Amino acid sequence: MASSTFADRPLKKLCLFDVDGTLTPARQQVSREMLDVLAQLRKKVVIGFVGGSDLSKISEQLAVGGGRVVDGFDYGFAENGLTAYKMGKELPSQSFIKFFGDTEYKKLVNFILHYIADLDIPIKRGTFVEFRNGMINVSPIGRNATIQERNEYEAYDKIHQVRAQFVKKLKETFPQYDLTYSIGGQISFDVFPRGWDKTYALKHVEDEGFEEIHFFGDKTYQGGNDYEIYTDSRTIGHSVKSPEDTIRILKELFLS
Repeated sequence: MASSTFADRPLKKLCLFDVDGTLTPARQQVSREMLDVLAQLRKKVVIGFVGGSDLSKISEQLAVGGGRVVDGFDYGFAENGLTAYKMGKELPSQSFIKFFGDTEYKKLVNFILHYIADLDIPIKRGTFVEFRNGMINVSPIGRNATIQERNEYEAYDKIHQVRAQFVKKLKETFPQYDLTYSIGGQISFDVFPRGWDKTYALKHVEDEGFEEIHFFGDKTYQGGNDYEIYTDSRTIGHSVKSPEDTIRILKELFLS
């Protein structure tokens, strides 16, 4: 049985959601329909988001009407759960740089920037490496790309496998680092210590004793940033194609 924290929910189940491509279109705001469905769902089960981005970026997508995004969900996990909230209160966090050290980090970032400088792709913008609390995010085109440029790059990347080849090169060059490289979203991939994928968020929910933990994500293939939590034995995984698909599955499972 789950603890008394969520005694008001008739089902002792937890639903966790990826953000980009699952709750919202990539890097865009959540729809009114999705918010309404989540509000209905929250009356029955416990809900939470698990995003790779930092909390400010997730807030831009999920916080509507000036409220705090962590108040709209029972659990809020940014950077795969390295920044974590439960019932609006922050839980203990972890740091990539503390774990990795500045000397090794500098070697890795220098290599990445040299590699991107030599990449021949249609366009490059800015912010190629974004340092986050629990990981670094690497984007060959740069995170300053517009939505249209992101869409065009995603189509280009599907054909030319720029990110997949980049990841392969990093694994070959730095085999001594125990790192995971996770392709997610449209234009980038995350780099973080092994075990700091989205399954890290599950550490924060173990004490509740949920009967079932459902995870919804779109990048559920091997190498995608939802793969580890989607295939984890502690979760029931649902692979979705879009936010509309997420709504359809939620209605079938919980709201019919």
